[in-house]
Amino acid sequence: MKKIIISVISLSLLFGACNDDLEEINVLDAQQGFNQLNDLSEVSISDAENNALVFMREEEKLARDVYINLFEKWNVKIFSNISGSEQTHMNSILTLMDNFEIDDPVGSNQIGIFENTKLQQLHDDLITLGQSDLESAYKVGAAIEEIDILDLQKELDESIENEDIRLVFENLVKGSRNHLRSFVSNLKMIEVDYAPQYMSLEAYDAIISSSSERGGR
Repeated sequence: MKKIIISVISLSLLFGACNDDLEEINVLDAQQGFNQLNDLSEVSISDAENNALVFMREEEKLARDVYINLFEKWNVKIFSNISGSEQTHMNSILTLMDNFEIDDPVGSNQIGIFENTKLQQLHDDLITLGQSDLESAYKVGAAIEEIDILDLQKELDESIENEDIRLVFENLVKGSRNHLRSFVSNLKMIEVDYAPQYMSLEAYDAIISSSSERGGR
């Protein structure tokens, strides 16, 4: 196992926007969370942690790819901004995968192509839903962030013990919560009240009623 050397991993978190012309990306330097980590020459991770990294690498790609598609369709800035943020999420996971010498499922796959068949089907379904109107596109974005939050939190609760992976996943959850807040805010601007599609109402309300978050520990 190669020595773990984690440099700066920037996690772009999209904070709540007031309108489509005023989207603000705040880039979080996760180095603040890595500064105290020691170099590790012999590190092993569990099969569950390995699988979590592989799955989340493609799930973050799904988010990026759908947002790229929806920006091309609707030319609304939130999709462009958050697709860039999802790319940094993908890069953060890839940094860990490279350090743990895990094969990348994304590889040279183009936009909209996935190794995981369930993610492929979800991607295709969401693209179809998001093409109908802007309200549906925003709801697709919110749904993606709900799914991302639930999957990341499940891995943190059940699988992830390695400190480096926990730090990255915890920051990604914060980013997804901020993205969810932004999509809900955009729906409110077109006078639509969003209801959660995947998470519980209690969990959703806790996110929406709280402020945007910063990364690190």
